[in-house]
Amino acid sequence: MRLLFCCQWYAPSVGGVQEVIRQVAERLAARGHEVTVATAADSRRGTARLNGVEIAAFRIAGNLVEGLSGEVAAYRRFVRDCGADVVTVKAAQQWSLDGLLPELEAIRAGKVFIPCGFSGLHEPAYRDYYRRMPEILRRFDHLIFYASDYRDIRFAKQHGLTHWSLIPNGADEREFGKLPEPGFRRDHGIGEAELLFLTVGSLTGLKGHGEVLRAFEWADWGKRPATLILNGNVPRGAEDLLAAGRRLRAAIRSRGWAAAAKKAWSVALDRLGCAGLAPESLPAAAERLHRAQPEKRVLLTDLPRAELIRAYFAADLFVFASQVEYSPLVLFEAAAAGTPFLSGPVGNAEEIAGWTGAGTICPALADERGYVRVDPAALARQIADLARDPRRLAEMGAAGRKNWEARFTWEKITLEYERVLLRAATQKLASSP
Repeated sequence: MRLLFCCQWYAPSVGGVQEVIRQVAERLAARGHEVTVATAADSRRGTARLNGVEIAAFRIAGNLVEGLSGEVAAYRRFVRDCGADVVTVKAAQQWSLDGLLPELEAIRAGKVFIPCGFSGLHEPAYRDYYRRMPEILRRFDHLIFYASDYRDIRFAKQHGLTHWSLIPNGADEREFGKLPEPGFRRDHGIGEAELLFLTVGSLTGLKGHGEVLRAFEWADWGKRPATLILNGNVPRGAEDLLAAGRRLRAAIRSRGWAAAAKKAWSVALDRLGCAGLAPESLPAAAERLHRAQPEKRVLLTDLPRAELIRAYFAADLFVFASQVEYSPLVLFEAAAAGTPFLSGPVGNAEEIAGWTGAGTICPALADERGYVRVDPAALARQIADLARDPRRLAEMGAAGRKNWEARFTWEKITLEYERVLLRAATQKLASSP
């Protein structure tokens, strides 16, 4: 098949959307399909072909709510005229979908859409956008969801849509299939008898680093030494600044200057110190904690990928307190490493815990916009309980590893995508005059 994937960002850009499409696109190319990704231009890429996947790059920004700018017309022409058998579009609220809406009927290929969570469903600025969404979903031949009970699939069911499949996320068997080089603890000055906790996520202020650090500070498992690794990449400056500017414009339109300024200040404080710590920065909080409790140490890292995988395998517990997710890859990666996880009820974390057997959930409430706020005190209590129960940790880790190998490798997941895309291509061909 000739396959086109449309997504706002793609490798070498880092993020969940990018990683899912990269895994599926590269593996389908390796299986003999002609695969192209239409995505944003990225100066770091330096090539029009990456691991067997053709890259069609466009300089576009925004969405329907924030405003579209750049090579929108060229993007539409390319998708319409590229000759693909199936066009798969990833994520609402991004130009990858919104830029195509006027041209959807002109695209003669089979059309598949991956909604990716509908993060703005409860945002006032997106009210009109989601009023149009049922009609948009009906214009696709098939939908793919990652979770059986989340806001996007609930939305589809509420509007009577049945042309969808559930395909979960996973972790890469090429990375996690064999044990990594030993000695991670030694290389990072962590004792073999220490407790080692890990969290992973971009440093956006929304991934829970601050809550995890606070919970680590408050957790009491006795005097056993412990290290917490807060791993995260700082988003690219230009991309992050442009995105922040678009969000601010949308907030001004929907809420007015006063409310938008208040929100912008709140976000700035969150990003300065991460939620729950502002205006104290993460490094300052880590240093203060170690002075007060010398047996506890915090490492702030942005580990290279191979080293991060070693960290997953070395950790005793993966702790996740993100405020907004869809189907977080990091939980599948923890399970793949045989490392149990403790997560807030964000995205479909509870479902992943059940699927893998590797996780337990810290109850938390979501606000009116759907953001989950984990109480660090509650998280601390569960961390301490798990730290005192090594048998349970071992059982959860073993279950996670076993279930990941059976169901959640990207090799197996790609076959599910292939079946859906083949069906979409066949159905479109059969219905063509």
